[in-house]
Amino acid sequence: MESSGARRGRRRRPSRRRPLLHTALAVVAVTGVTAEGTVYVKARAHAGAAAVSSAATPAASLSAAASEEATVTKAAVDRDALLSEAMATVSVPSGAEVSAAVLAVGSGESAGYGEAAFDTASIVKVDILAALLLQAQDAGRQLTATEQAYATKMIENSDNASATQLWHTIGRADGLDAANKRLGLTSTSGGDGELWGLTQTTAADQLVLLRQVFGDDESQLSAASRAYVQGLMGSVETDQRWGVSAAGDAGSWALKNGWLARSTTNLWDVNSIGRVTVDGTGYLVAVLSKGTGTQAEGIALVEAAAKAAVSAFTGE
Repeated sequence: MESSGARRGRRRRPSRRRPLLHTALAVVAVTGVTAEGTVYVKARAHAGAAAVSSAATPAASLSAAASEEATVTKAAVDRDALLSEAMATVSVPSGAEVSAAVLAVGSGESAGYGEAAFDTASIVKVDILAALLLQAQDAGRQLTATEQAYATKMIENSDNASATQLWHTIGRADGLDAANKRLGLTSTSGGDGELWGLTQTTAADQLVLLRQVFGDDESQLSAASRAYVQGLMGSVETDQRWGVSAAGDAGSWALKNGWLARSTTNLWDVNSIGRVTVDGTGYLVAVLSKGTGTQAEGIALVEAAAKAAVSAFTGE
């Protein structure tokens, strides 16, 4: 540590240098990561802080000296590591794949597992509706009665014919891709032609979409548009209330699921995205899967992964 300059007394006593004591702390080193995913960092006195006068009281001097010499340990949680540990406990059927992403609404902390692209199946219907609402906002208009009817059936009942109608309204893949560029989805590509269900996406991108739908004023969607999508996702028909809802408290969900049997392999894509609440804390959760032998097997995988994702924050 640097010393202050010497100061001479009136009787010309020999000069001597007195160290200045500093109070500011700065992080200087990362010292380790525990198995629980906690990163430990050390902090010590920073040389750029204000000096403590040599005329300070003994108690103040001792306190300052203690703060200078003490090493302070702070903890930051590695959520990605915790999520990886939690996902390691999920039983994934042979040949299947799963990816998950989660965000704690209050703190803004997030975690992701897996970077692969998956078919959206019907979860793309939320994206289609977001694109439609953006286009309506740009035009300064409300959705027409017909568009609202299609949107309701598309989200609440997962009606494919309604989705196809709105897919055409937004301009199919080009319209979806243009909207996603504004929404911040960087790894999602609209399906070819009429195949909106084969839109490719990642769990991380679906988390971005959920933040647009359930976020605040920073969203590209207006407050009215967000409330509209949230209301529909909170009213899906009874037999479609599986998926990420398994990770939250009863009745706390707003979601959209997707399921698709691929004709080329006879294997299933099963996905779920939405918002859940656990003990008063909201979480945005996206889980994508492919390669399960049955829809039921895919649902079980998605629900187990959703619970694991949330446990990275709750520890349960």
